[in-house]
Amino acid sequence: MRFFELMNLRHVMGYIFVGLLFMVVFATALAYSHLHTDDAEKRKTAIVARFREGIQDRNAPFPLAMALIIAGAVIWGFFYILMHGLEGVKI
Repeated sequence: MRFFELMNLRHVMGYIFVGLLFMVVFATALAYSHLHTDDAEKRKTAIVARFREGIQDRNAPFPLAMALIIAGAVIWGFFYILMHGLEGVKI
């Protein structure tokens, strides 16, 4: 139990606002950034496959922000496991 109950509220509010900030930045990055190549605009509009219920498939460019987030998660997971293994801490 903590000496100051307000610390719990501070931590919860900190987690909520950091999460909301991440979601806004992530959504903005996905909406406006991708690897710009010569044929990026053509790939975003060209339909390569059609499925039932009117679903269309495109070969659109992959967002740079998503690639960085996936790479960061993989690297963090690797080093998390590595450091816990070297320190001998049970996960």
